[in-house]
Amino acid sequence: MGCALASPGGGPEVGVEPEPLSAEQKRLVRDSWAALHRDIGHIGVIVFIRLLETHPECKDAFFHFRDVADLEELRSSRELQAHGLRVMSFIEKTVARLGEPEQLRQLMWDLGQSHHRYGAPPRYYQYVEEQFLQAARDMLDQKWTEEVEAAWKSLFRYLVAVMKLGYAASEEGGED
Repeated sequence: MGCALASPGGGPEVGVEPEPLSAEQKRLVRDSWAALHRDIGHIGVIVFIRLLETHPECKDAFFHFRDVADLEELRSSRELQAHGLRVMSFIEKTVARLGEPEQLRQLMWDLGQSHHRYGAPPRYYQYVEEQFLQAARDMLDQKWTEEVEAAWKSLFRYLVAVMKLGYAASEEGGED
């Protein structure tokens, strides 16, 4: 069973943290990320183009390219490319911190708070997860197994839970 979550500085329980990844799940995430990392910029663009195709309402959260109507134009947008690369770099930081639970948790908490400032509500986090998993599945092809997918889903479950807590704390006016 998961442990109760509170803000990094302590405070009341606000949710239940999903189980941490097993050693094998961490290995699967690290190994698959090593393969995905080779084309990190391309994956970021794919994730966000698919996100905006499937959930066009998400475009409102992106100041730099919210007014670009054509998806082909968006595909070549420097702002979209930069954002996709930032998100993929964040996933890289996450993978690097799999063995450092407190640092990983703080990173996600802070990301949730910054998403509040940017006006990107928590319901969007799952959309990004769905598109990342699809892009990873497509790129890894035969190397994408049920076990790899389960490991990534477990990681995202944890990340999203902590991001939501950081978002809620920002919404309530508490930075940490």
